[in-house]
Amino acid sequence: MINQERIKNLLLELVQIDSISRKERDVAERIKQLCEEMGATVEIDDAGSKVGGNSGNVIARFRGTIPDAEPIMMSAHMDTVVPGEGVKPVVVGDIIRTDGTTVLGGDDKSGVSVIIETICCLQEQNIPHTDIEAVFSICEEVGLLGAKHVDVSRLRAKYGLVFDSDDPGFLFTKGPSANHFEFKIYGLESHAGVAPEQGISAIKIAAEAISVMKLGRIDDVTTANIGVIHGGEATNIITNLVTLKGEARSLDEDKLNAQTAHMIKCLEDAAAKYEVTVDGVTTRGRVESDVTREYYSMDVSDDSRVVKLVLEAASRMGLEVKTLASGGGCDANIFNKRGIECANLGTGMRAIHTVKEWLDVKDMYASAEMTLEIMKLNGEMAAKQG
Repeated sequence: MINQERIKNLLLELVQIDSISRKERDVAERIKQLCEEMGATVEIDDAGSKVGGNSGNVIARFRGTIPDAEPIMMSAHMDTVVPGEGVKPVVVGDIIRTDGTTVLGGDDKSGVSVIIETICCLQEQNIPHTDIEAVFSICEEVGLLGAKHVDVSRLRAKYGLVFDSDDPGFLFTKGPSANHFEFKIYGLESHAGVAPEQGISAIKIAAEAISVMKLGRIDDVTTANIGVIHGGEATNIITNLVTLKGEARSLDEDKLNAQTAHMIKCLEDAAAKYEVTVDGVTTRGRVESDVTREYYSMDVSDDSRVVKLVLEAASRMGLEVKTLASGGGCDANIFNKRGIECANLGTGMRAIHTVKEWLDVKDMYASAEMTLEIMKLNGEMAAKQG
């Protein structure tokens, strides 16, 4: 059994330590301290210097009790989205909410708490288990950057679990590929009151393009969004540059490519409508498109080692866990691509990335209990193989 009071108190402590992306140092140091007190060998890697942050990933190695058994990885991210500084959790019964001014940070400090509590219980209850490599990553929320910069050659684990979703009754085994976009739309500046006909409004081009773009839910496996718009200096100047930032995601590569091409074409078609000649010089609206593959899809088979492990552990507890596809990306996308087979297990976080975020601690307790059973079963299987 897990210690419910301890894991709840740990979550409440962690969410009150500021750790928005690229500013995770304080929570990283606290997690490092906790893991060292539990006997782990802990390092903070150099990922922070590579992504412009003040901390690297925390990698904690816990010695198991089964000689020569292959280790298992558990991972959760330390960073939170904004507004995520000065979190004041409000506890009402089993529900933990924010005070409405910030996110809660259960995404993903509930995952961190589940990992630490599980290992505490393994040690306290003398449950046979394999070595555990715990990876607490930075900058997940800004492109899975921490996981991308983990030196996987220094990890021995080839399978594991990421804790970064909502309902512990679901194991996410499929996730989309994602493209990140930055579009620069160029027009021509001019005085908006004196000579508007001599200008080309980049804002107008952007508006026309977005108005015909397919955005939001495109189909059952594809989504797209324009999330950031920046442009303009004054109301009396026709704007000559607008920057758009957005994304598209899909479980289907062909559909992702088609959506990407569609969004670019909308912008180029809109820009092509505008041309002006001033003092013999002709200027045309134009678009520069920068498309970056943010991450690749994951597709973990139900016959894989980690999925079988989770499903069997749940069955032993009399529970049912369903494998599902997610529309979100997580560190599991990166680890799978880099040779560590893993799926994403829920921890109870809800309404994430909003100031309405909340968490039912009963879900977090259930996730921790299931994880403890998973580690126990994994140890039993490793002992038999040995």
